[in-house]
Amino acid sequence: MTTQHLSPTARTTPTRGRNRQVDDRSRLMALLSDALVAHLGVVAGTHPVVLPVAFAVDADGPDAGGSLYLHGSVAAGWLGPTLEQDVCVTVTELDGLVLARTGFHHSMNYRSAVVIGRPRQVTDQEERVRALDRLVDHMMPGRAGTLPAATRKELAATAVLALPLAEASMKQRSGGASLEPGDLELTGWAGQVPLRRVADAPVTEDYVSEPVPESVLRRVAELGPA
Repeated sequence: MTTQHLSPTARTTPTRGRNRQVDDRSRLMALLSDALVAHLGVVAGTHPVVLPVAFAVDADGPDAGGSLYLHGSVAAGWLGPTLEQDVCVTVTELDGLVLARTGFHHSMNYRSAVVIGRPRQVTDQEERVRALDRLVDHMMPGRAGTLPAATRKELAATAVLALPLAEASMKQRSGGASLEPGDLELTGWAGQVPLRRVADAPVTEDYVSEPVPESVLRRVAELGPA
């Protein structure tokens, strides 16, 4: 059963800025729901690589703490090494720029997660299909149910990895800049520049005659201008 609290190990416990550590697992899941891109760090042969990957989450998945699904090609050079060692996956959402009266205290508001563990390659056909549907729906909720089933060729070309969410930690920063004694006597503007992801209007392909689906329009509205 998934606990309601994060219990980072020595590998995932923050050593700096511990006041920003988040121990509520639901906030980790909310971050993983909001974010669209993860970064996978792995040692591939003689050197480390960090790669952007599509992902999806199943809080009730078969892995300890839930399953973080990662998508890739079976021909990718990083696939083999990823299955032979522990890897690190990070997810970050940038929420704002923090401008202080001194350069030292300029910062950013963010939510970030670190997950460390040994991935497994998903080989069970039913789980693979569920995971791939989740990957599509993570990008565009409700999309997978409107698409034809993946072909054998497509499934054969696609790798799905599952990483346990048991060894995970999260940090979050919000608010204004830190102040040092004397900062209030300085001059100059200080404040925050909030940031968020924004979607423009959908662009239909030239060969498509169907109208933009309601699910796409809803997603655009969620991410559209305020």
